[in-house]
Amino acid sequence: MDLRRAFFLYKLIAKNQRCQVRRHPMFEKNVIMKIVSYFIVAFWAVYLMVLGVSFHSFFKDSSLEAFDWIDGGLVWFLILDFFSRFMMQDTPAQNVKQYKLLNIPNHFLLHVFLLRIGMQFYNLFWAFFFIPFGILSVPQFYGVEGLVGFWLGWWLLFVLNSYWYLFWRTLMNRNMLWGVCPFLLYLLCLYLGIFYDTENQWLFEGAIYLMRGFCQWSTWCWLLLIVGIIVMYIANFYLQKVAVYMEISKVEHIGVVKTRNMKFLDRYGVVGEYMKLEIKSMMRNLVIRKLYINGGLCMLMLCGLFSFSGIYDELPFMRVFICVYCFSCLGVMTLTTIMCAEGNYLDGLMVHKETVFSLLKAKYYFQCAVLLVPVLFSLMPIVEGKMPVLTMLACAFFTSGVVFPFIFQLAVYNDFSIHLNKKLTRSGRNTKVQMLMSAAAMFLPMLIMYVLVEVFGETYAAIVMLSMGVIGTILHPLWLKNIYQRFMKRRYQNMDGFRNSR
Repeated sequence: MDLRRAFFLYKLIAKNQRCQVRRHPMFEKNVIMKIVSYFIVAFWAVYLMVLGVSFHSFFKDSSLEAFDWIDGGLVWFLILDFFSRFMMQDTPAQNVKQYKLLNIPNHFLLHVFLLRIGMQFYNLFWAFFFIPFGILSVPQFYGVEGLVGFWLGWWLLFVLNSYWYLFWRTLMNRNMLWGVCPFLLYLLCLYLGIFYDTENQWLFEGAIYLMRGFCQWSTWCWLLLIVGIIVMYIANFYLQKVAVYMEISKVEHIGVVKTRNMKFLDRYGVVGEYMKLEIKSMMRNLVIRKLYINGGLCMLMLCGLFSFSGIYDELPFMRVFICVYCFSCLGVMTLTTIMCAEGNYLDGLMVHKETVFSLLKAKYYFQCAVLLVPVLFSLMPIVEGKMPVLTMLACAFFTSGVVFPFIFQLAVYNDFSIHLNKKLTRSGRNTKVQMLMSAAAMFLPMLIMYVLVEVFGETYAAIVMLSMGVIGTILHPLWLKNIYQRFMKRRYQNMDGFRNSR
């Protein structure tokens, strides 16, 4: 294949991937989603920039230089980046399948998709942290050239990490047991970096030495990194060739699903049966399961940072943000598509009277039970003395009594079915109303709590929020009944939307 044709095909495939979202049947309903998505990206960008400035201020008076502490935590950044890619990065094998009928060689397609993975925007997302941090800490020691080397070294490390993730993710698509390998490796790195107490912390010091080599433009450091990228690229190329063949020639096998009876829910009658459905849906459906996993990881990360570091001690709004976010995120993430999963089989639910009402009650009780997870995570800041028990109770009840009634209103207006076993980015989620409601459900409680804390103090703010939450929780039969009645008025309109989007 000559160079001109290769370049033309590369641009054509890149354009085709950019237009992929526009082909979705829900695109016309998602016009405002792009604006809200830009807002979310901008929020995290500003958040990372604030973290970069805060980390410099926190470490500038320590025994080591500020950039040495960040460079020594190289493994931490790579681990966090690795797990965040599970909801952001696809594997090329499924993308190649749609081009098989065209006169394009497989090896060329694989090179195109692998190159695009290395050049994707997400590899630059951490730059919002490292650019302000590097400007404040590196030039005074290594000048502008050292600063450029610092930035370029971190970027290439995340490129290497993207290929490292792709390698294990492809293997995990064949068998989830492959995920044990990177998990054990990262666990060993964390053990050596935190709990293994020796005079010479070789993991910490080795990362510092490597990153200083980038700042000094040391040949062997750059050579080591480039060789690592090439090795992982070649390994992924041959692995993806096998994955493409397996994807095309695979035969669907239907395994025997073991049913868990969960007899302890039988005493609750129809509501108990729908609670069983919620539990099984969380365990079996790919989209819903990933929502709970991603939300749990975000909660654990924020609670860990809040508990065992001092970066949020002088930021009152961030303290409020973490307290509210940890209790609201799982409910907002999963309830944004309330009734969309049931849209795949809603016709059967409408056969019996008030079946939907029992389903709504089961969903509410299940979400209240899930609140035990952030309660357990919040024990970390409580033990460290950074969160009062009263504040924890206030956030929990405010979520169940105020946030849940608000986000449950989407049960009336959601009118399309989601694909339960596709990736999150392809499941048909996020309409205009959903994005606005989820943003309001997440940020309005933060604003309310922040204003109450600033005006009345943390104790009285917690009492007010606890009172509002308890009232809303006690009155849940009334507002659930109201939602059910409004849903029944729109049932034919909603059922038509559910059928058209299956």
